[in-house]
Amino acid sequence: MNDIHPGATLGQAVTIGSFVTIQEDVVIGEGTYIAPHVTIMSGSRIGKNCQIFSGAVIGAVAQDRKSAALNTYVEIGDHTVIREFVTINRGTVGNTVVGSYVLLMAYVHVAHDCIIEDHVTVTNAVQLAGHVQLYHHAVIGGMAAVHQFMRVGAYSMVASKSIVRKDVPPFIKVAREPLCYCGINLVALQRHGFTKEQWNSICHSYLLIYQSQLLLPLALEEVEQRVDHTQEKEMILSFIRSSHRGIVKKIIPM
Repeated sequence: MNDIHPGATLGQAVTIGSFVTIQEDVVIGEGTYIAPHVTIMSGSRIGKNCQIFSGAVIGAVAQDRKSAALNTYVEIGDHTVIREFVTINRGTVGNTVVGSYVLLMAYVHVAHDCIIEDHVTVTNAVQLAGHVQLYHHAVIGGMAAVHQFMRVGAYSMVASKSIVRKDVPPFIKVAREPLCYCGINLVALQRHGFTKEQWNSICHSYLLIYQSQLLLPLALEEVEQRVDHTQEKEMILSFIRSSHRGIVKKIIPM
């Protein structure tokens, strides 16, 4: 038996399993699959051809004292997979957004006001606090925890069981405790067909940022002047310069 409110809008060919609850003011795109025992609450906007597995709860009000009076939404793009017991909360100052072609594995929590861009992978039991932003093609390892207001850059990789207390710039791997830079995410560059010019720009930039003896502002000036102009270089500089809480540090000797 399902509980589907007549005020919900379902696209064509939506498949709904048993014991599903869909409240009013919910929109679900065509071709989406909803497994048994899923709860989709008011204010949820789900795209086309998504897969939502058993036990997921989407659109609950934020676990935050200031959330009750605000009219906000959860927005989920197309072709996104939400595995078992994932929870995604509505925002408090804006919408919580999950992009297209995202994979949220089992037991992931996406708190209020998070923004997850396209093609992100968040593995099992990751916990995202409020206002976290994950840029496109980022990968978060299992059981990691991301502190509120943190950002994880495009094509970056966060190791399993990490605690993210600083911003993670694009194209890098981070691990250890406290979290630190552990090199370029070469696997991502290979998988996504980066050119030799792009590789050189990324590697040269981070050589100056993390492996020189320069203070960060001076290292960024050196990147600006010495590294060939590419979109990747501009992504790195823009991300770091816009960081309000600082970036992860270089490798600390054991």
